[in-house]
Amino acid sequence: DQAYNCLIHFYKRNLSSKKGKMGDADAGKKIFTKACAQCHTVESGGKHKQGPNLSGLFGRKTGQGSGFSYTQANKDKGITWAEDTLDIYLTNPKKYIPGTKMVFAGLKKKKDRLNLIQYLKQATA
Repeated sequence: DQAYNCLIHFYKRNLSSKKGKMGDADAGKKIFTKACAQCHTVESGGKHKQGPNLSGLFGRKTGQGSGFSYTQANKDKGITWAEDTLDIYLTNPKKYIPGTKMVFAGLKKKKDRLNLIQYLKQATA
């Protein structure tokens, strides 16, 4: 009976948390605020800054957000943004897309990237 209650508590806690399989969106929001918000917005109809607005990011090809002046390297990369491609990109943007004008050095910790990606999935949908 005690084990049963423990399982119920476990499932309730997991269902109610904002953690996805891939990361923690709340932790990702903190990373976004600290490392990304200076150059990017996420809300639909948000303005472009030094970097493009990221609304609708998942499923979009590189260099295809409307109204932003992308580098040729970004346009030519031709990959579609998804969890896997963002994970590689956010590790070292200039290595993944040589010629990008994104000056961000990257996130070395896998957990930080996964948290940021989880936040972006929710915030840019």
